[in-house]
Amino acid sequence: MSPSLASAAAGPSFLDPEWLISTFGLIGILAIIFAESGLLIGFFLPGDSLLFTAGLLVADGHYLHQALWLLCLLVAVAAIAGDQVGYLFGKRIGPSLFRRPNSRLFKQENVHRANDFFDRHGARSVVLARFVPIVRTFTPIIAGVSRMHYRTFLIYNIIGGTLWGVGVTVLGYFLGQIAFVKANIEIILISIVVVSVLPIGIQLLRSRRAATRNPAAATNPGASAPPQTPTPRNK
Repeated sequence: MSPSLASAAAGPSFLDPEWLISTFGLIGILAIIFAESGLLIGFFLPGDSLLFTAGLLVADGHYLHQALWLLCLLVAVAAIAGDQVGYLFGKRIGPSLFRRPNSRLFKQENVHRANDFFDRHGARSVVLARFVPIVRTFTPIIAGVSRMHYRTFLIYNIIGGTLWGVGVTVLGYFLGQIAFVKANIEIILISIVVVSVLPIGIQLLRSRRAATRNPAAATNPGASAPPQTPTPRNK
């Protein structure tokens, strides 16, 4: 893989999926998937492109020599476990998350974006958020803050973690055996990143349009709608 294009696809070199896999192997993959699934500091990690690249490298026999079924099983477990930790963290800290000050690794806008996503889709958001970067990190935490019924969360978490972890990895495995994909892997990875962040871009565009139509609210958001914590969801 071309270093320059790999960097373009994944950002800084330490976020390049192939570099991460070649350096840390299977343990690194599982740790990143776990962190991105439910730890506040994991929102910037390259989950989608990492899983796709992992599947591709299993097909090629580079760096990863585990069987595909084993990789998929471990990835799904790591994703589900990460969401579980995020849920318990959100349940413990409660509404104080919405009062936490911004820092380099924490932005209130990410919390409110995930909260809006959760309000729109309800329990299904635990599954749908898996396919939306940043939102997938904060959604299980918001579910915990909202006191979503644990059994309901667990069921949707297992479904979402399995669909995402297994689905993207298997996609990389089979597409990685196609000559065109092998010859254009850098473009494929860039496309995955673009498709992944597209929903966020659309949401930001809608927010800007709404702010343009209501400049008073954009200047002073608290004047029109004070920040609200999620409504408890027990069903």
